[in-house]
Amino acid sequence: MLTAEITVAGYLLKRLKEIGVEHLFGVPGDFAMGFFNQVLKSGVKYVRTCNELNAAYAADGYARIRGIGAFASTYGVGELSA
Repeated sequence: MLTAEITVAGYLLKRLKEIGVEHLFGVPGDFAMGFFNQVLKSGVKYVRTCNELNAAYAADGYARIRGIGAFASTYGVGELSA
């Protein structure tokens, strides 16, 4: 029996596209670089922001217009700001 392998990042990006997310806002960091590399290979467009707070605001505005938004970053003090 053949099974298709999928990574967690691949699954998340697939689901985001299925529910209508076309843009992902965020700030890449060392602990999330694997995920951001997958974002660049997917059909989701990556929008880099200056900091995590701006990414959160952008995702919020996107969600208010489109119904759903997404942002990603590495953990740290920026996450607390977002």
